[in-house]
Amino acid sequence: MLQDTQTIRFYQRLTDALVELWQRGYRSDDLRLFLDGYLAALRQTQIIEPYLIHRLEEEATRFLYDPFNFETPLPQTEAESDYY
Repeated sequence: MLQDTQTIRFYQRLTDALVELWQRGYRSDDLRLFLDGYLAALRQTQIIEPYLIHRLEEEATRFLYDPFNFETPLPQTEAESDYY
């Protein structure tokens, strides 16, 4: 579980981007490459501590492999009222 506020912000940005990419047609392999690149950029810039990046990677990987995060909701249809 992430507790550092800056790491949580990175997690939120990352997961939002993953869902957006999924909705635009990218699939699991592409999302994994994006995740790897994002984490590599964080490591290179040293914005947060390495152990926080490791925790972020664990949480983001768990998010990536959970199929419920990428389901498209079924359209809600209104029930037709019967006026008889």
